[in-house]
Amino acid sequence: MAMPFTVVDAFADRPFAGNPAAVMLLDAWPDDALLQSIAREHNRSETAFLVPMDGAADYELRWFTPTVEVAMCGHATLASGHVVLGDRDAVRFATRKAGVLTVRRNGDGYTLDLPVTRVAPAPDAALLAALGCDGEVFASVSGAQQTSIILLSDAAAVRACAPDMAALSACEVMAIVTAPGDVADIVSRVFVPAWGVDEDPVTGSAHAALAPFWAERLGRERFTAYQASARGGQLTCRLAGDRAILGGQCVTVMRGELLL
Repeated sequence: MAMPFTVVDAFADRPFAGNPAAVMLLDAWPDDALLQSIAREHNRSETAFLVPMDGAADYELRWFTPTVEVAMCGHATLASGHVVLGDRDAVRFATRKAGVLTVRRNGDGYTLDLPVTRVAPAPDAALLAALGCDGEVFASVSGAQQTSIILLSDAAAVRACAPDMAALSACEVMAIVTAPGDVADIVSRVFVPAWGVDEDPVTGSAHAALAPFWAERLGRERFTAYQASARGGQLTCRLAGDRAILGGQCVTVMRGELLL
């Protein structure tokens, strides 16, 4: 059986930047164990699986890291929109835990709306020790998945962060280190070793938490963001009530078939 796939660099304006996602359009859902095995074979931060549907959305969408299914993934949703939009202006994806997500055309890129994640102060010495940095910790009180934001002093501190991945994996959170930016309004890095991704290159779901967090601190609903991974990625962020509207570009870098 040949299963076509497309690899897209999301939140990138050129190949080999942003966050690569494998996107696979299926006729129907196979066994979950097969989906997980395929995601492990692709070995991307996320593999997105889509099945066409009628009604509330155009496709049902699920995301798998190499080790687990996740509740919400922004970059692989943006990549999925890039693959299936065709001549449409918008496409809707029904998800199991994050509701209906919409990708829309926006100039030479796209926008994606995600439900926001809100956080509150929550001191966590173990998390700071695992990250090897000194900052103020905020833990999620709402949202699709367990998230911690660690506010650092400046962009240099974000770039210098060098976590102990084994210790951080035991914390079982998506850890977002962030500070006022140098090349954008804000800068961040994201670590998720508990879910099989040591450092995620560019993370849409993290910016669903950063959007309300930084909108409050900046005093405005729109700002630019840079995720300072080795690949790097640029986003625009806008807080719209309980939704985070993220903007970015995508580049197709690979097409092929998985043979089973």
